[in-house]
Amino acid sequence: MRLANKVAIVTGGASGMGAATARRFAREGAKVMIGDVLEDDGRKVAADIASAGGTAAFAKLDVTDEENWKAVVEQTVRQFGKLDILVNNAGISGSGYQDLMSTQAWETVMGVNATGVFLGMKYAVPEMRKAGGGSIVNFSSISGVVGQKGIHMAYNASKGAVRTMSKSGAVQWGRDKIRVNSIHPGVMPPMRTSGLTADPEFRAKMLAPVPLGRAGEVDEMANAVLFLASDEASYITGIELYVDGGFLAV
Repeated sequence: MRLANKVAIVTGGASGMGAATARRFAREGAKVMIGDVLEDDGRKVAADIASAGGTAAFAKLDVTDEENWKAVVEQTVRQFGKLDILVNNAGISGSGYQDLMSTQAWETVMGVNATGVFLGMKYAVPEMRKAGGGSIVNFSSISGVVGQKGIHMAYNASKGAVRTMSKSGAVQWGRDKIRVNSIHPGVMPPMRTSGLTADPEFRAKMLAPVPLGRAGEVDEMANAVLFLASDEASYITGIELYVDGGFLAV
């Protein structure tokens, strides 16, 4: 098993790419703490993992709340003994806003997508140092690399921040044997918070330039996250892994 004896926190683990990642990690031997604001869905994912023979627990986590982050990391270490892996997957879409210059939208999206990642690293890194190292995988997006129409610029800005924060973390914590990488999904199944990008006509336009000619699947993202989190990527840090069907190659 590729994550045997590893302990991981997966944020946004109650649905979508986060849930797929939590399940994939558990199948590879990791003990997984699922953090999310969606309590019923998160507990169900943890129960499903346990029913399949894996080890998982759920903790309510608002990634914008610093004290909540501190408590979840402490709970993870108390329950599973250490922390080896952090997957900062939790995020909200920028396509659910009609007013693309809304200041409130800016603050909300930046808070979840960027500040949430910073806080996760802030509290995970000390525990990873105690464990002798670790791996952090931060979800950015193709939107962190290019601009887009119809999406609040806070989404692009927040995902760009994640991209650069990950490089900063890689440089700052490399000597602690902590690797930090960003992963960049392309067009994926709509998020719970998606607006315009869930519209079939708009999605067709998004997919038109994708060389592979289709949207990605959540399990394809989970496989890529697994690689970066595992020791197979032991000499990989500070990179941007695009899982986008070739979108950024066009």
